[in-house]
Amino acid sequence: MTGVFVDSNVLIDVLAPDPVWESWSTEALRRAADAATLVINPIVFGELAFGYPSIERLHAALDSQAVRRESIPWAAAFLAGRAFATYRQRGGTRRSPLPDFYIGAHAAVAGYRLLTRDARRYRTYFPRLELIAPS
Repeated sequence: MTGVFVDSNVLIDVLAPDPVWESWSTEALRRAADAATLVINPIVFGELAFGYPSIERLHAALDSQAVRRESIPWAAAFLAGRAFATYRQRGGTRRSPLPDFYIGAHAAVAGYRLLTRDARRYRTYFPRLELIAPS
């Protein structure tokens, strides 16, 4: 079975129901889970933490969605840094690496597809990464 890396925006839509995106995200997550292992890393875990009073509750919420947690590969950290350098060279103004660069790089290095509803930056900086996103 292959892997699908799940962006935090999709999990937030499902775990803290978003009135606009819950339906799309729930269905996309279900289809991805039927075909592959769902994966996140510590960056996504940290982005989800704001909605949970304890680490145990967050782990339980992720377990309810059958989401596997993985460390960030060293090669992904390097690729994230290179993508961020390209972003800065193209005029990007943020000075610290954005979580999206780590998420995209992890998915790319691991050979996962990426389930997200915010595909623009991933398409720009990780053009070979296969995305599952709204049209």
